[in-house]
Amino acid sequence: MIDSIKAELKRSAETISSIDPEQIRQAAEVITRSMRAGNKIIFMGNGGSSADAQHIAAEFSGKYMMDRPAMPGMSLSNIAPVTAIGNDYSYDLVFKRQIEAHCRQGDIVVGLSTSGNSKNVVLAMERAKELGAITISFTGDGGVMREMADVAVVIPSKETARIQEGYLCACHTICGIVEREMFGEKCVMVDRDDTIAKDSPYCDDPSKFHMFDGAPEAIKRLNDAGYKVIVVTNQSGINRGYFDLDTLDAIHSKMIESVEAAGGRIDDVFFCPHRPDEDCQCRKPRVGMGLVAISKHRINPYVSYMIGDSDKDVEFGRALGCRTLKVDGTFTFVDAVDEILRNE
Repeated sequence: MIDSIKAELKRSAETISSIDPEQIRQAAEVITRSMRAGNKIIFMGNGGSSADAQHIAAEFSGKYMMDRPAMPGMSLSNIAPVTAIGNDYSYDLVFKRQIEAHCRQGDIVVGLSTSGNSKNVVLAMERAKELGAITISFTGDGGVMREMADVAVVIPSKETARIQEGYLCACHTICGIVEREMFGEKCVMVDRDDTIAKDSPYCDDPSKFHMFDGAPEAIKRLNDAGYKVIVVTNQSGINRGYFDLDTLDAIHSKMIESVEAAGGRIDDVFFCPHRPDEDCQCRKPRVGMGLVAISKHRINPYVSYMIGDSDKDVEFGRALGCRTLKVDGTFTFVDAVDEILRNE
């Protein structure tokens, strides 16, 4: 039985990982534009898709990952209008009639259907387009909805369960992007060694740690411009046994105090203690530290920066969606901050 469970989980993971991220990006972009214009988002579907429609609508009107103002999301799955319209007219019209009642030009209308052919969803999407709404479909790899929608998110499967798992994951991803775009804060993520401080290989003593001239003052300038500043650093010396967590904490306390003495602030420090051979998800260029920072500090990576001295730092920042700046012997951290502030 354990093997069959593992196989089921693997099939689900393979389907989810095969979703086209460009489709998710397009859906998130049109939703964000609509929300910024003061419009709402309307979800609909049948059966399990109906439950998913309610779930995702609640992520907008409530919250997904961050505390923020409510966004106008609604589901058309409420039992009273569905049964009333189905009884008085036809089940084919249960969503179309509600679209006529609630949908306005510029709204987003999202149809979820594993087959892509649910007649009541198709009719409602057709009416939504006539009313000037933007339509998004979530379907499997068949059906007419993907062809008629303004943006189609296709789950590459014909299995109902896999499709529903896929578009729930896709919808969650979209919720996170829209939240960050609408309400996320701007941030500069910063590498530590040879970026804001002279690299002392496997630094094992706070007395060996020295920030570059001008770096604390440059961090203050970022703070004054409204940027959070977060240090993200690979510190494999911990798991190599060269120093312990107490030593690293003492080094970072010295770093934070140096910045505070200049009137600035480091909002957080994230470090990876793993050796390269441990194949973790947090060692740069992998994005584990960045994802935790984004979630914890409500960061919008698309208006944020990553500054570092290596190609790994650049790769890390780009993977998160940040703009990146690479320092070296002639282009310093202070120069990078100057460039960021010139682009404000």
